[in-house]
Amino acid sequence: MSLGQQTFGGSSLYRWMLRRMWGLEHAFERTRASGRAEDDTRIRIFVVLAFFAMGFVALGVGATRAALFSDAGKGDAGAAVAGAARADLVDRNGQLLAVDLLHYGLYVDPREIWDISETRRALGSALPGVPAERLERALRANRRTFLAGGLTPDVRAKINDLGLPGVSFEPESKRVYPLNTTAAHLIGFTDSGGEGLAGAELAFNEDVRTGATTGAAMPLSIDLRVQAALEDELGKAAATFQPRGAVGIVTNVHTGEVLGMASWPTYDPNRAGDSSPDARLDRAASSVFEMGSVFKAFTMAIGLDAGVATPQSTFDARTPFQIGYRTIHDYHATHQVLTLVEVFQHSSNIGTARLAVAIGPERLQHYFDALGLTRPAKVELLESARPLTPKVWNEDAIASTSFGHGIDVSPLALARAYGALLNGGYLLPLTIHRLEPGAKVAGPRVISDKTSLEVLQLMRANVTGGSGKSANVVGLNVGGKTGTGDKYDPAIRGYSHTRQVSSFVAAFPTDGPPSAPRYLVSILLDEPHPDKTGADPTGGIVAAPAVGKIIERIAPFVGVKRRAELVAFDPGPAKPDDAGEER
Repeated sequence: MSLGQQTFGGSSLYRWMLRRMWGLEHAFERTRASGRAEDDTRIRIFVVLAFFAMGFVALGVGATRAALFSDAGKGDAGAAVAGAARADLVDRNGQLLAVDLLHYGLYVDPREIWDISETRRALGSALPGVPAERLERALRANRRTFLAGGLTPDVRAKINDLGLPGVSFEPESKRVYPLNTTAAHLIGFTDSGGEGLAGAELAFNEDVRTGATTGAAMPLSIDLRVQAALEDELGKAAATFQPRGAVGIVTNVHTGEVLGMASWPTYDPNRAGDSSPDARLDRAASSVFEMGSVFKAFTMAIGLDAGVATPQSTFDARTPFQIGYRTIHDYHATHQVLTLVEVFQHSSNIGTARLAVAIGPERLQHYFDALGLTRPAKVELLESARPLTPKVWNEDAIASTSFGHGIDVSPLALARAYGALLNGGYLLPLTIHRLEPGAKVAGPRVISDKTSLEVLQLMRANVTGGSGKSANVVGLNVGGKTGTGDKYDPAIRGYSHTRQVSSFVAAFPTDGPPSAPRYLVSILLDEPHPDKTGADPTGGIVAAPAVGKIIERIAPFVGVKRRAELVAFDPGPAKPDDAGEER
């Protein structure tokens, strides 16, 4: 229809309505002229009612059309839902870790309550977790008040069946962690408004929000089977040695994926506010430690890669090593000239410090920088802590840092740096996001393939005949390094021999080319106490056995099969008294 036709049609309708109106008015005049006033009144009432009816019909049609077909307001409503909703978090195999579930908030309006005493009794019994003072304030308020949130449908139904006037409910989305404490520090938690506050929930906050609109779950890198074994063995070690805290990490050294990460003590993210700050502390990412002798693997790798030493190079450990104002001793002194392999097996501070001096301050600092040991661990976790490093890299500093003193790093930073020693020499970022199968991860080369293989053989030799023997698992070619670092005590302005960090870092399998599948397992106990044997709780006693048990349990999950064992750089079994890790 043309514009002219529309105008014509509208004018015709207008003239039609005008004729009808005049017709009605003439009808009124005729009724008055005939003396039938009551007919005039009836007609006028009928007309008024007819106009009202037509108006209501028009409004009803318009409202229905707006509700069904209009887009008005849809943008705001959608934004509100999307802003609070979050995508599910799952492990690398699709197992549920975090999910939004429908819950209810309970509101009380005292103006509608008939019997306050009965309402107080009924709600107090149905909601024992709500403080009595809070309930009383809600019942005495002069307006509708929020009383409790996060009610499950079952609880809502139970309260609703009480038939209490003035009690109502509103739906709300609540973040739920169905596995409670499992992987709590890695998963993290959110606030009541759906904002991530820690762990993966914080690291991937925007991605998780966006994923809620598509319904796609976000897969994390961890394997729940690996995580369960890690947490179980870490918990057993903590129960035995009663440390201040403990950390466990499992990574794929070729992708940087974190397959398991645990911090002890732990907490339930469903009730994060009820836990202590110490329990919520992610010791893997947020804490830094003087790791002790696990650093010797770095010094050995640097010496080999820089051409300063070979596995057969010798170092005089017969007497303490004097450097600057310090005298360096061995915890289990051998009083012998040791090869590089024996320095590693016996964890000799003297031999390691002599190697560090041969490497030199500038070169050692360069390698430490390249290994990421002077920066926060590169991982999505925003809690990743900055290390404490020497202010001046002189001979005294390198002698200390060569065996893990005078430098504090996070367990994740240590795991990342070790990954470069074990994967053929590439420093890769760690990730808590699952990568696609076959994904290639790039990173700068830090050491050569040859050096990486030599480090793997050194670590294997330390398990077959050194301080890491208790981590050995037949057929899995485990290699590793123990560490026991005394902690600095401000009260005595020096290092305490009763407060220490005991750890073990392992690689398996150590055989095969640099590109062969390989995994890192690390356990650290902060200030462990002696067990019932009374033995000094060193890394070889408290951490290495736990690592061995973890490796045996997780090997089938990561596809590592038992095979012929590799014996590398084995100069013969170490004497039992000489095979202890150094402080």
